[in-house]
Amino acid sequence: MSSLNKALALAAPAGAPVAWPAPALFELPEKVLQFGTGVLLRGLPAFLIDQANRQGVFNGRIVVVKSTDGGDLTAFERQDGLYTVCVRGLEDGQPVEENVVCASISRVLSAKSQWQQILEFATSPDLQVVVSNTTEVGIQFVNESIELTPPQSFPGKLLAVLHARYQAFDGASDKGLVIVPTELIPDNGSKLEAIVLELAHRNNLGSEFIDWLESANHFCNSLVDRIVPGRPDDATYASIQAEIGFQDELLTVAEAYYLWAIEGNEQVREVLSFQQANDGVIVRPDINLFRELKLRLLNGTHTLSFALAHLAGAATVREALDDEALARFIHNLMLADLLPGIPYPVDEKVGQRFGMQVLDRFRNPYLEHRWLAISMQATMKMQMRTMPTLQHYYKQHNAVPHYFALGFAAYLLFMRGTVQADGSVLGEANGQPYKIQDDRAAYFADLWARLSPQELITMVLHNSGLWGFDLLRLPGFAERVGGYLQQLMAEGAADTLAAFFSRKPVLANS
Repeated sequence: MSSLNKALALAAPAGAPVAWPAPALFELPEKVLQFGTGVLLRGLPAFLIDQANRQGVFNGRIVVVKSTDGGDLTAFERQDGLYTVCVRGLEDGQPVEENVVCASISRVLSAKSQWQQILEFATSPDLQVVVSNTTEVGIQFVNESIELTPPQSFPGKLLAVLHARYQAFDGASDKGLVIVPTELIPDNGSKLEAIVLELAHRNNLGSEFIDWLESANHFCNSLVDRIVPGRPDDATYASIQAEIGFQDELLTVAEAYYLWAIEGNEQVREVLSFQQANDGVIVRPDINLFRELKLRLLNGTHTLSFALAHLAGAATVREALDDEALARFIHNLMLADLLPGIPYPVDEKVGQRFGMQVLDRFRNPYLEHRWLAISMQATMKMQMRTMPTLQHYYKQHNAVPHYFALGFAAYLLFMRGTVQADGSVLGEANGQPYKIQDDRAAYFADLWARLSPQELITMVLHNSGLWGFDLLRLPGFAERVGGYLQQLMAEGAADTLAAFFSRKPVLANS
């Protein structure tokens, strides 16, 4: 079987089962500097730029910086920067299967051994955009000289690139860059800018350069949302390889849904012209709406569903959506309790549409998202993702959100565990042990060992250190959570759900 490379792509016939790049795509100028080679970058920014290039929009390729030699650097070299994105998922309930050979990456350079070439590219007049995903720890301050070859940290490398560009163009105001980090931390662009400015001061780069750094460059906060598992398991990989007819060491699976929300003005929109060709790329001065929708509806639903689903015997999100009662609970939790509680103005139709997209993603038959993985650090997630929603719901309705209360009661039961000799905490459901991976696991194990369920609820809900406020102050919440917890303990999750829906009104079309 042939291996993917430029020669194969140029000789390949058009049409299914692979969308091949046209020859002209290989000749486009290099407009983007990308820090990182990971699957998220391949499955989102690089993929979306490729899609725009195919439509004659943006018309630019990417130079990728890899921190080290070896690994996928050599795979990119062997494959001439090409890789296949296999889109698998659901849109409006309909299956989506696409195989796209992406040609947006022109070359991959090693920061370790090719730093001078990276600095040379920094002086290219075609360069417009910097994109990064260096993991959450990448955006951290390291006090270092930018004269190192290369600097150790990502901010240090970026500052060296910007300083080289400033010198090459004598500080021209129109030669600044649009910088879009995609690391999964709040205000990623603002934090990166603050670190780069601090590092510029520490390196004594002068007030004129620092003025240019602030005025000519745009550091954009951004939010990315796409599940990109990367290379699938061996059996699936072999099946896809047989389908597409060639070998690809960089083959990347991605779900159909994607969102890339970028905070920027009209000038940023013009530079990031690839947004014109991709509905899921949004450039606006304020992207808080998208952050709130993702955090409250997608992440919040995960956090309030994992325990009930696990206790009911569903191992994965898709299994839960295949169960009528769990699917009904998840649907109504999201749209009846969480959507009205979002502490940000959201048009109901926008929220409903986002919620239905989330449900499509949950049902994706190509992804195995395990509830136990979602349960990691559940207490911290509960505080961050759901407590502002709960407070706002009470402000709006002054009533107990029943789906929320049942999900919270299930979480308390999930946290019932015993401390092991090695310090780990194990719970048990349906006769099977599970590890409680939560910084508060020992705290809950102690409470369950010495308190009655009602005493535990009082203690936990009153603990404002956990939630940011005293949940006992919410009228009826403790009583409702207590009732559901007693029922879960006595009857089990499945029977509790059945009884819940026999007396609770539900949304239409649920």
